[in-house]
Amino acid sequence: MRFLALLLTATLSLIAATTTAAPRVQVVGLFPGAAVLNVDGQRKLVRVGQTGPGGVVVVSADSRGAVLRVEGIERSYGLSRELSSGFAEPERKQLSIAKGQGGHYWIAGSINGQSVQFLVDTGATSVAINENQARRLGIDYRVDGRQIVVGTASGTAKAWKVHLNSVKVGAIDVMGVEAVVVEGASPTEALLGMSFLGRVSWREDQGVLRLESKI
Repeated sequence: MRFLALLLTATLSLIAATTTAAPRVQVVGLFPGAAVLNVDGQRKLVRVGQTGPGGVVVVSADSRGAVLRVEGIERSYGLSRELSSGFAEPERKQLSIAKGQGGHYWIAGSINGQSVQFLVDTGATSVAINENQARRLGIDYRVDGRQIVVGTASGTAKAWKVHLNSVKVGAIDVMGVEAVVVEGASPTEALLGMSFLGRVSWREDQGVLRLESKI
């Protein structure tokens, strides 16, 4: 009887192991040294060498694709915008911003989960913040960033190009957003530039800026 009980336990364990579904893994964003993963519907920016949802490890990543380690097996993944069967298409998030002081669009949001007041600037190539704002947000731009020179209203300035984990306004959350940290106190407000706006749908309509998430 004991032998039969052990055999039954082993059989049930084998059935459970074989019927456990492998995680549904997709790459929905690619950046140098990082990828945005969608694992069983959970979306997260994961840098090379780090472990994401479902224990998925990002081995390498660039603009062409990523190598992921899933359940101990490494394979290459391309960028995917398609959802696996069994998952409902996520609802597109929308946000309307009325024109405010000075004829500009102002919106409260967050960078890496911390509150920021944004000035929408469609003429800015990237999200831009000054060095004091970067320090408050805990962004180690001198270590993690690449030094560049940018043009400002008062001339050229030293800056660092970085990648933010997330930028959020309203319910619209975009991961892996390129940004610049400018030396000094300018810009006084964080600029919500095209590195964010280019990742969403947006249009101006009679003094109202309308944003909509793409995925």
